Amino acid sequence: MAYYAIQPFRLVEDPRVPTRNIVLTVHQAELIERLVGSGRYQNASEVLREGLRLVESREAEEQARIAALRDAARVGIADIQAGHFRIFETPDALEHHLASVVDEAVADRSAQANSE
Repeated sequence: MAYYAIQPFRLVEDPRVPTRNIVLTVHQAELIERLVGSGRYQNASEVLREGLRLVESREAEEQARIAALRDAARVGIADIQAGHFRIFETPDALEHHLASVVDEAVADRSAQANSE
């Protein structure tokens, strides 16, 4: 394990900037050293801040996906409750219906492309 103390150089201690001690694997420490050594980042703190920005971005995207799925579920449930659904007697009937929906969508898109 590698140990890092993430403490940016400061002449005067600033209580508004929190510091953390973290434990890294050898692989993670080597990655940080490689990134800093490449000149892409000036120090380990920059590497870790970039990693945290990526995690924050991924978390925001995941929350947006979850919200979209919940909205879609609400719409679907409301449609079912309003009676807007079809019952298919066989899997083949469902496949036939889906194929016709796809064919219709492709034809509509083709017509749009030709009109532009």
